[in-house]
Amino acid sequence: MTGRLDGKVALITGVGGGMGVEAARLFCAAGAKVVGCDFFEEGARQTEEAVRAEGGEITVMGGVDLGDAQAAKAWIDQAAEVYGGFDILYNNASTQRFAGIEELSVEDWDYTMRNELNLVFYACKAAWPHLKKRGGGVILNVGSIAGLRGVEFMPQNAHGTAKAGVMSLTRQLVVEGAPHGIRANTISPGLIETPNTRTFLADPPENVKRIVLDRIPVGRVGQPADIVNAAIFLASDDATYINGANLVIDGGGSVLG
Repeated sequence: MTGRLDGKVALITGVGGGMGVEAARLFCAAGAKVVGCDFFEEGARQTEEAVRAEGGEITVMGGVDLGDAQAAKAWIDQAAEVYGGFDILYNNASTQRFAGIEELSVEDWDYTMRNELNLVFYACKAAWPHLKKRGGGVILNVGSIAGLRGVEFMPQNAHGTAKAGVMSLTRQLVVEGAPHGIRANTISPGLIETPNTRTFLADPPENVKRIVLDRIPVGRVGQPADIVNAAIFLASDDATYINGANLVIDGGGSVLG
């Protein structure tokens, strides 16, 4: 993997926790210069320090609310100045609220759309002129298997809708970006072990075991590196003919229906 992204500059959102930490680490290990952001100041600082200690070249800005259009544009513009442009935008950041259709409040719906769909659009819109000026680049958006199918073990009305929107947005970016050398792809994870899911997975409810864990053909839950390694490939020059893909990474669980 080392060297696959040599000479590339990558903007990665949400690097202060979860899969974003691994994204920052592995993108740097693959040779990229990374400019990251996170809503939380402390998480941003910790990631920056940890990756630099490993020899990675990274700058992380904290306190960035990507769900605010002006703040998202300000961060993209600021990030572009660090190395005089960028080649990759990896929209990893998201947060959501879960509830059934009767319990899900309008506020929770709006919160999830803001922080899973709107923030991706804002970042892509702000990045577009920079990528055109660069002569092209790569956009990686994170979807979810919830955007492709109903989910039995947890109601995901807002989350699934937002991620389906991310996939649709990505497809349109393919069409509009191709004349400018901009590629766009989606990565749709299944169940991944992160700090947010670790406690849940340590003692999963019976319905999760039956519906999810016992039906993953590879026999294990996904790890952040499973997602990030795919992102590195899609961002690299080895994937220049991959455009508009939605790469499902769930250990094969989705093929069982």
